[in-house]
Amino acid sequence: MTERATILADLRAEGDALEELVAGLDPAGWRTPTPAPGWTIAHQLAHLAWSDEWALRAARDPEGFHAAATRMLAGVTEFDGFVNQGAAAGAALAPRDLLDWWQAGRAEVLAALAEVPAGGKLPWFGPPMKAPSMATARLMETWAHAEDVADALGVKRLPTARLRHIAHLGVRTMGYAFAARGEAVPTEPVRVELTGPDGQSWCWGPEEAEDRITGPALDFCRLVTRRRHPDDLALTVTGPVATAWVPIAQAFVGPAGEGRRPGNR
Repeated sequence: MTERATILADLRAEGDALEELVAGLDPAGWRTPTPAPGWTIAHQLAHLAWSDEWALRAARDPEGFHAAATRMLAGVTEFDGFVNQGAAAGAALAPRDLLDWWQAGRAEVLAALAEVPAGGKLPWFGPPMKAPSMATARLMETWAHAEDVADALGVKRLPTARLRHIAHLGVRTMGYAFAARGEAVPTEPVRVELTGPDGQSWCWGPEEAEDRITGPALDFCRLVTRRRHPDDLALTVTGPVATAWVPIAQAFVGPAGEGRRPGNR
């Protein structure tokens, strides 16, 4: 398969895995609080459905995306307020309606991203992205919010090789993590060496780099999606740049949020 087809297949699989977690929930289950303050399981799914609507608009109507984003952002003072509004509106739906909305939306996004011309870039709230990058971002978000749902339900999920996409995005967004906080982007490279779920080795950065992060791919993905506090991860961090990156790492656009407290899932 092509790179795009592979990522889209993995995005579909990640959505299927989340659907297995929520499909059998009763109305009370949808109201279960998750680690994100103020967000229930319904909020988590609503956020994904809302984000998919924006991704679909970006793929099929870029000019409409720009116009709609301008209108929406004009009505809020902070980006996280914009995000929270979307999640709250969706969470107010009946569970069946919310699940239908998300299921239909993610199917449309898969189809739309498959149709984007090669090399074409889609608008977004951060830098414009090509279709494979947008699919990777949607996969990262789906996995991260599924982590919140699994934590809320007390379910332990088995990691898969799909984590490689998230780890890759996490490495590529190192500069963004610094820039988003008004800090100078380091010029020194960081070597990231991860062990995938099946024992395979995944590496980024020059082998001779003095700054390094090593450990399980699952823990690195939890780091860059801010789903665990760094103290709770089995990552070995060496060098000043890597040490400065770890507490601010984020693979997503927008405010980082408070993150998790040590020992708090």
